[in-house]
Amino acid sequence: MKKYLNQIVDKKLNYGRHHIKRFTENIPDQSVVVDLGAGYGDDLFVVKSNNSTAELVAVECFVPYQKHLEEKKVRVCSVNIEREKLPFADQSVDVIISNQVFEHCKEIWWITHEISRVLKVGGVFVLGVPNLASFHNRILLMFGIQPTSIQNNSAHVRGYTKNDFLKFLNSGFREGYSLQGFGGGNFYPFPPFLAKPLASLFPTMAVGSDSASNSKSI
Repeated sequence: MKKYLNQIVDKKLNYGRHHIKRFTENIPDQSVVVDLGAGYGDDLFVVKSNNSTAELVAVECFVPYQKHLEEKKVRVCSVNIEREKLPFADQSVDVIISNQVFEHCKEIWWITHEISRVLKVGGVFVLGVPNLASFHNRILLMFGIQPTSIQNNSAHVRGYTKNDFLKFLNSGFREGYSLQGFGGGNFYPFPPFLAKPLASLFPTMAVGSDSASNSKSI
């Protein structure tokens, strides 16, 4: 069954990059765009496709990724986001992206505090996380099987749903953010031609949850 799913499911859709493109299509020229856990920089380049003047900054600790990003002329900062301050001045960043990172982190209060410190008022925070309430996870739980987004033998240490993350954000940063957009990425166990429309129709049951929040006040 797993082999069959790997053959028909396009896991690249999990990252919801079409939503990142949508959420950042109206950013100002020369925006400073920071990606926490940038990997190869795919999300940054999606933003660059919207605005060629954007300044791209990757926060990334993995050396092979750093080298790749530097070759692509992306500024790289090596920071432990769970322990260290982000190397940016207060209210100096226009867009912050964190895509498929928060589920790996314990210290989300500290990370979100630092995001809130450096993000400009009116700036955009784009978050992508695996959806604990996805369709396939609900089916797995019904049969007593651990959800894929929070398996104990994986690198994931937290599980997320849309409403719970918004509750977290509002409890710690009350009235600091307003939700501007939300979308789902991928829909297991279906191939792309079905997964895309299903994720669009039922975003809270998609594999990945992608949201964009505007910072109103710090």
